[in-house]
Amino acid sequence: QVQLVESGGGLVQAGGSLRLSCAASGRTFSTYAMGWFRQAPGKEREFVAGISRSGGVTNYADSVKGRFTISRDNAKNTVYLQMNSLKPEDTAVYYCAADSRRLRATMNIPDYDYWGQGTQVTVSS
Repeated sequence: QVQLVESGGGLVQAGGSLRLSCAASGRTFSTYAMGWFRQAPGKEREFVAGISRSGGVTNYADSVKGRFTISRDNAKNTVYLQMNSLKPEDTAVYYCAADSRRLRATMNIPDYDYWGQGTQVTVSS
């Protein structure tokens, strides 16, 4: 089992940047593909970005391509989400999630075994 704790959320103006972190404890971090998801008020949770166990393969939602970057440091048991050129529509609670069964991250919520508690990101216009 793994425990996930997100941090780094906050209030930022449109065009600004934030870096989210997700610290993992428990079972070996490098055995999990990792994903970032978000959920805005009144909307379903959606995939944002994913990274393979080794960090060599990443994938992104079309809405964040070119603006967000996912990375991981397996020595520090941490996955990051660098968010640049933020827009008001990026406002949401951001969650990290861990998938123990696949080498590469997927976009599918049911594929993930463990979830963090979320961190709020608010982008003002």
